[in-house]
Amino acid sequence: MSSSVRTINFTLNGRSVSVNVQPHHNVVEMLQAQFALFGARESCGQGLCGCCTVLVDGRPLSGCLYLAVFLDGTEVVTVESLAPTGKLDPVQQAFIECGAFQCGYCTPGFVLMTKALLEQTSDPDDEQIRDHLSGNLCRCGAYPEIVNAVKLAARKSKAGSTG
Repeated sequence: MSSSVRTINFTLNGRSVSVNVQPHHNVVEMLQAQFALFGARESCGQGLCGCCTVLVDGRPLSGCLYLAVFLDGTEVVTVESLAPTGKLDPVQQAFIECGAFQCGYCTPGFVLMTKALLEQTSDPDDEQIRDHLSGNLCRCGAYPEIVNAVKLAARKSKAGSTG
């Protein structure tokens, strides 16, 4: 083990973990190599497309730009944590019902961004949705369906929290 390796401790999808990382590895590299979590994907490598989105302390971050060593002491949520019992999260269910994806490559980033949006705004309008998701790119062009899925997810989330 190289002397530059750092041990970090953080909460990953609700579970306390400790892992050795190289100081130059980004979050995506660490999640894939150390935990076999492949939902966050490096696509552009410049933080411009949203495919690498993870939630760190509730905030969406670009996992391709954020260094893994900075996760020490944080809470990290990846798309893999959203259906731990096999029951889909309302956001995931809404994306399926609205056909808000084609190839699916960008979908985990959109789902996590939607989760973060709905934590801030329980009933976003089209402009708020487009603004919040503006850092995520869908090369298949499923944008109208994605906006519809966010609206449906908001309704599903409200219904789930009231009953």
